[in-house]
Amino acid sequence: MARAIRAGGAMDEDIAYVEAVGSSRMMASLQFLGLPLPQDALGGTLRYKTDHDEVGRATSCGPRTSRLMVKVLAEEAIRLDVPFYNHTTAAKILTCGEGTDRHVAGILTMRPNDRTTTNPFGLALFECSVLVLAAGGPGELYRDSVYPNGCFGSLGLALEAGIELVNLTESQFGIGTRREGFPWNLSGTYVQAIPHVYSIDAEGNEHHFLAQYYRSTQEMASNLFRKGYQWPFHATRMLDFSSSLIDVAIYRESAAGRRVFMDFNRNPLPMPGDLPFSLERLDDDVSSYLGNAGAGQHLPIERLKHMNPLAIELYRRYKIDITKEPLEFAVNNQHMNGGIMVDVWGRSSLAGCYAIGEAAGTHGVTRPGGAALNAGQVFGTRAAEHIAASGKAKVAPKVDIARAAQAGIAALFTIMRPDSSLTIKSARSTIQARMSDAAGMICDGERVSQALAEARRLNVSIRANGIRYKRPAEAVRSIQWRQMALASEAVLTALDHYIGQGGGSRGSRAICDREGESLPLARTGPLEDYRFRRERDAQRSEQIIVRLDGVEMVVSTRPIRSFDESAGSFFERDWPDWLTGRIFDRGSD
Repeated sequence: MARAIRAGGAMDEDIAYVEAVGSSRMMASLQFLGLPLPQDALGGTLRYKTDHDEVGRATSCGPRTSRLMVKVLAEEAIRLDVPFYNHTTAAKILTCGEGTDRHVAGILTMRPNDRTTTNPFGLALFECSVLVLAAGGPGELYRDSVYPNGCFGSLGLALEAGIELVNLTESQFGIGTRREGFPWNLSGTYVQAIPHVYSIDAEGNEHHFLAQYYRSTQEMASNLFRKGYQWPFHATRMLDFSSSLIDVAIYRESAAGRRVFMDFNRNPLPMPGDLPFSLERLDDDVSSYLGNAGAGQHLPIERLKHMNPLAIELYRRYKIDITKEPLEFAVNNQHMNGGIMVDVWGRSSLAGCYAIGEAAGTHGVTRPGGAALNAGQVFGTRAAEHIAASGKAKVAPKVDIARAAQAGIAALFTIMRPDSSLTIKSARSTIQARMSDAAGMICDGERVSQALAEARRLNVSIRANGIRYKRPAEAVRSIQWRQMALASEAVLTALDHYIGQGGGSRGSRAICDREGESLPLARTGPLEDYRFRRERDAQRSEQIIVRLDGVEMVVSTRPIRSFDESAGSFFERDWPDWLTGRIFDRGSD
C-alpha cells in the first residue's frame, strides 16, 4: 500500500509507509466514533476503485463522507471539553530565538467578537510552545476553483514565519461545479452514469464538442465513464484518446467563452456518421462495471439514481435539481498536494510547529483518492502523540513574548492600510486570474516566468503600501490576501524552477512546449498547442523546497527520504524504544 501511495514520485518513502500502516487504525477509530462506513454481511468494509488506485481500496458513506468525518470528530472533541475559538483568524506566527534555537512562542489572531474602540481589529494573542497548522489548502488561490469560498489555508502564514514548503508544483485539477453555485467534484457515479456533455455559446447555440475529439461514440462514452475513477486531469491521459482528453476539451470550450453542461436526461449524442450510444457498445471494463452495478437503465438519471441516489439529493439540497435541469461545470483547481514540509511526526522546519492534512506537503505528484483524508487522520494522531510525549503542551512558554508580539502587531499594521491604492477586491482578482491562467493544469515556461515576475512586483507593492480595507471588520481580508500573494509567488517560484530545470509534465499539470515529445491527437487532428514535455524520471526522486528569506523566495532541492522495506521491525529489539519513548526521537534524518 505504501508503494501505491508514493507511486507518482516526489514523496518521502517513510511518510508513505506511515500513512499506509496507520490507515487501518484511523479507519477503526472513525468507525468507533460512529462513522457509518458500509459493510457486507460478513463485516467486511465495502470498497471500490478510485483515482490512482488499481486495487480498489476506497470506501465511502456517500457524497458527504468528509462532512460525516468532521461530525463524529467534532462530537468527540466536544465530549472531551476541547475549547473552540470560533470566528478566530490566525494572522501572524510569533517566534523567539535565533538560528536552530528559533521556535514557536505564540500566534496573533483577529477576532471580530473582540473588537472594541481601543482594539478595533479584535487582535488577540495566544501564547503557546506548540502550534498545529491544519487549515487545509489555499482554495482562494485560483479563480477556477472547486473549493468553497473563504478557504485561505495557512501556506502564506507559514512562509511569513520562515517555514519551509515542499512540492508546491503539485496540485490536482478536474471537472466540478463552480464555487459560484455549489462547488463539488463531478467524479464517481456522476460521470459513470454517462450523461450527455455539451456547451452553449453566447448566442445560445448548443455544441456537441466532444465529437471533435473522439473517434467513435463508444470511445467517447467509455472515457467519460472512466473519469469516475480517473477524475484528476493527468497529462499522459491526453494521449491515445484517453480520459483526460475530456478535460482538455472542456478547458478549451471554457477558454472560448462557452458554458459547459451535463444533462442527465439525455444519453450522449453519437459521433458524426457513427452508431448511436448504446450500453451494449461500451469498452469491456465499462460494460463489466455497469453490469456488476446493475446499472442497465435507459437514461443517465435513472442509472445515477440506481447507483447513487444520494448524489442527486446532494445537489437538491442546494436548490439544483439534476433530474430536471442540466448541470453547469468546468475544470477547476481541487487540491494542493504540496504544502508545509514535515517529518514522520508532522514536525515542520520551525521548532514547535506541526502541520497536518492538506496544509502538510506529505503527498507526492499523485495520490490515490481518499489518501488525503487518511493522511490528515494519521498525522493528526502522530502529531498529538509526539506533542504529548514532549510535554510542551502542558506548560506555559517560558519566554517573554511581549517584544515578539509588538513586532508582529507592527507587521500587521504595515499591511492593513486604509490609504492603499490596492484594494482587497483587486488583489483577489489579480492573484486568482494569474494563477488560473498561468499556473493551472496547462502551463508553459514563458507564461510561468512572466506570472512570477508579476507576482513579485505585487508583493513589492504590498510590502510598501499594504492592502486597503474599507472598515475594521474587513481588515482581516487584507492580511489573508497578503498571505495569498506570498503563496502565489511561492508556487510560481517552484514551478519556474522546475520548468527551468527541464521538468516535464506529470500528475495534474501539462508543461506545454513546442519542442515537446508528446503530442495529443483529436479526431480532427493534432492538438499542437498542447504538445508537452515528458516527465524526467530523475525528478521523481527529489523534492523542490521553497522558503521566504526576508523578501526573497529561496529555492532548493533535496532527495526524497528512502525507506528500507526489507529491514522491518523486530519485537524484542524494538520494544525498548517504545517503552522508553525513543521512538519519538526519530525525525527526518
